[in-house]
Amino acid sequence: MKKEMRQGKIEQLINQQVISNQEELMQALQAIGISATQATISRDIREMQIVKQQDGNGKLRYVIFKANNQSEQDKLYKAISDAVTAITTVEFMNVIHTTPRNANVLAAILDDLSLPEVAGTLAGFDTVVVISPSREAAAQLYALFMEHVDPDNLL
Repeated sequence: MKKEMRQGKIEQLINQQVISNQEELMQALQAIGISATQATISRDIREMQIVKQQDGNGKLRYVIFKANNQSEQDKLYKAISDAVTAITTVEFMNVIHTTPRNANVLAAILDDLSLPEVAGTLAGFDTVVVISPSREAAAQLYALFMEHVDPDNLL
């Protein structure tokens, strides 16, 4: 099956069902007659910008990260204001703490923006490590975050 067709089916499944991990996604694909390896699913998830987000019932599920009508920059500022609880700069990195389950969303936004201050991101449950190309770039990114962070959210 062609990649575009498979990714279209993945998007349909994610929008119609609660899918929380790659295994569930592979099983859902198999149920509709599509077989794919774990490596292929992993690549599709990355290419399609699929992230885990908490739904209204408190369950983590895959969603496709999309910029709605907001500019990507506005989306970043909103995410900083809503989710960031602490920021620490260490050499050429910023360690950003978020509210639970929001680190991957923030990392996806940063990755999507392709900011010159961001060489890469690594996200966990409530922490994003942002690697910058230099100390100066890390300091600039820290300043940007501090401009938009909600002081009431800081720990």
